[in-house]
Amino acid sequence: MSWGRERYQRGITYLDHAGATLYTHSQIHHFYQDLAENIYGNPHSANIASRLTHDTIEHVRYRILQHFNTSPEEYTVIFTSGSTAALKLVAESFQWTCTEPGGTSQFCYLTDNHTSVVGMRGLSVLVGALTVPVNHSEIYEDKNSLNKDNAMCKEENCHTPHLFCYPAQSNFSGTKYPLTWIRDIKSKKLYPFSKVPGKWYVLLDAASFVSTSPLDLSVHQADFIPISFYKIFGFPTGLGALLVKNKSVHMLKKRYFGGGTAASYLTGEDFYVPKQSLSDRFEDGTISFLDIIAINHGFDALDKFTGGMQNIMLHTFSLARYTYIILSGMCHANGAPVARIYSDNEFETPDAQGPIINLNVLDEEGGIVGYAKVDKLANLYNIHLRTGCFCNTGGCQQHLGISNEDVKMNLKAGHVCGDSLDLIDGRPTGSVRISFGYMSTFDDAQKFLKFILGCFVKQPVCFDKDTLSMLKTCGTMTRRDESWAGHRTDETTNKISSEIAAAQNSARIEIPRSQNSSDNQLKLVENQETSKLIDDSESFTLTNIYLYPIKSCAAVEVKKWPIGKHGLLYDRTWMIVNQNAVCLSQKQEPRLCLIHPHIDLEQGIMTISAEGMDPIVVPLKGEDRKEFSLQFCQTRVCGDRVKGLDCGKNVSKWISTFLGRQSFLIRQSSSFHRALKKQHTQVQDQALNESPCLSLVNEAQYLLINMASILRIKEQLLHRDGTSVSNSPEVLTTEELIHRFRANLVISALRPYEEDDWAEIGIDGVSFQVVGLCNRCQMICINQVNGKRSTEPLQILYSSRNRKMTFGVYLSHQLPAAAGHCATLTVGSQVCVRKEKRATPPPAVQ
Repeated sequence: MSWGRERYQRGITYLDHAGATLYTHSQIHHFYQDLAENIYGNPHSANIASRLTHDTIEHVRYRILQHFNTSPEEYTVIFTSGSTAALKLVAESFQWTCTEPGGTSQFCYLTDNHTSVVGMRGLSVLVGALTVPVNHSEIYEDKNSLNKDNAMCKEENCHTPHLFCYPAQSNFSGTKYPLTWIRDIKSKKLYPFSKVPGKWYVLLDAASFVSTSPLDLSVHQADFIPISFYKIFGFPTGLGALLVKNKSVHMLKKRYFGGGTAASYLTGEDFYVPKQSLSDRFEDGTISFLDIIAINHGFDALDKFTGGMQNIMLHTFSLARYTYIILSGMCHANGAPVARIYSDNEFETPDAQGPIINLNVLDEEGGIVGYAKVDKLANLYNIHLRTGCFCNTGGCQQHLGISNEDVKMNLKAGHVCGDSLDLIDGRPTGSVRISFGYMSTFDDAQKFLKFILGCFVKQPVCFDKDTLSMLKTCGTMTRRDESWAGHRTDETTNKISSEIAAAQNSARIEIPRSQNSSDNQLKLVENQETSKLIDDSESFTLTNIYLYPIKSCAAVEVKKWPIGKHGLLYDRTWMIVNQNAVCLSQKQEPRLCLIHPHIDLEQGIMTISAEGMDPIVVPLKGEDRKEFSLQFCQTRVCGDRVKGLDCGKNVSKWISTFLGRQSFLIRQSSSFHRALKKQHTQVQDQALNESPCLSLVNEAQYLLINMASILRIKEQLLHRDGTSVSNSPEVLTTEELIHRFRANLVISALRPYEEDDWAEIGIDGVSFQVVGLCNRCQMICINQVNGKRSTEPLQILYSSRNRKMTFGVYLSHQLPAAAGHCATLTVGSQVCVRKEKRATPPPAVQ
């Protein structure tokens, strides 16, 4: 598989197949070859190209139904923009009733459903339908209460339609819910359906399930089945379908009509006749016909590389089962488990469990390691996983023990879906999810397990006494699964044992304190003074000043520099964007660090240089130049909308040539005001007269680091795992470490990390408020000399600071009020500090 070779050449371990699986090179190649060889026109026309499109689309519809072992006589395929759009279509069109004596329709759904299913209630309630959320444990309960709204509807003559929605596979935990529920619910054999007069229809959310498991619609005949094709093939995105059982077509009534859906209509009166075909009736406008054609090539790739969904299910389940057994039995040296796995079964059979493992990492004391920290460290190893609640609040609440009140309180604390606020009061707001796809390998599982060992187990790992015996007994699968997949138990167990031993020897991280250092700056000194507010100041020295004229490019070190309204004058005033106006950083393009800007204030120019390139000059006052006056650009920086000014074709060509990709240099418009982040303004001192303005920085005007903290990190790197300096895999000098952390101001203090407790500092008559701690990411692991990536110093920072990933503090300035005074910072100046202990960490630390 060509994609697989490319993936391993890049060192990628992709473990988010439940989010989106990956496409193959041949799939894309054959699709574009198809487009090159054929002309596909709008299917609503009648010319030759259009007929080709129409006939190809109809063939794809048939192939979809064939894939699910059904036919056009049984089901109809309605193309949508995705499974969410398919769910919305059902909610809008279902024939809800709320009339007497017919009774009231019920919209019932399993609480372990995707957000898009739960969101259907927003439409059902508009017509008076009753919303009934059900936990999976309640399905089999025997209760005798009747719903009052349906009391007048007698069973023998009641035809009130009700809709039950449940996932074939939970996108949170991978639990597979019984497909037999479809038959049992429709025949009213299960509670609460048995106690509700009327007729039940079943919507089976199959989007997660069908990515790795076969669905036989000739046996399990749900009425409505939404799917998304990128979950199956990886490409195309933005395309899904609703499969509708033909006998249930009458339950969907079309209200809106768009282009191509009407057999006839009038503009002057309310006259509209829909087309006869269900798909023609519901596919408003011109469907995404080229993407639909791509599905054909997706099926070809799936058949060529896998031999069918049954093989995919067995392959992915065996990987998940192996990973689950090792992970669930993995313990710290004190016997405490390394992970808490959220599942409803023990991965014994692919009939009950999909290839999804949901977990939180635990430290040796049983505390939860926040999912955002796990994600950052995984990025260092090029492991792609997913964190949070995965658009499944119900599943998250069920497994993590989060109450309704907790969700509301977390929202008040600033947590919203998709953010990195992973712990509140020590309790998790989400978790970590890994998932396997048909191109996943045993090596992917091993790399993830080694990552867990290397980053979160400080001492030699031990295993639960039953784990190895379980592996010896059943390998990675049950005996039945083993015969299906053709694995040999003894070979599997031997490989597991050797890999565990190798992981213990090579991936373990221990960080002992140095016993020989005599440098007082390298010793961790407890300071009782930091436990209370101190009004009298301590004095330190400003040792280095750096500015970064172009965001994510090389630093400019200066001895003396003026302050502007945004921070250091011209700091992060420019940025490089791609052809889509998206800001580039070293995370995506490490070679940015090899671009060196230089500011000449007297000449009013910035000179940009790089190895192998002739220098190019950019004026500092570009906005005043006539040729730039109309070339504005809208982009985003750290979630904020930014108005910028294109610096012209010449510099764009220069940067594009160096990076090997189309790029542009954008200057922040002087007329655009960007305020300090909200979470930082909450901890500012009242002395600030107005909200500080930001340049193109991520969070705040300045970033300050402490030389004593740098030296502490350096010491820990040199003595990692007890190795000597000469044996250290990457020896970082003090200067290199300083450049990794990309600060504006470097000061010399007495103790490592004492800056974390500072409230205010003063330099050269300028007062700076400390507005938060700087959360670090994998960018500090990029060598600023050559652009190469490593795992340090982020990994050592995490393991040595009690799982904190903060280093340095954010500052905002308060300029002197004297009119005409130009504030300047100078290396060697005294730094006055006021310290205080915070009762609770500021939001930036979370």
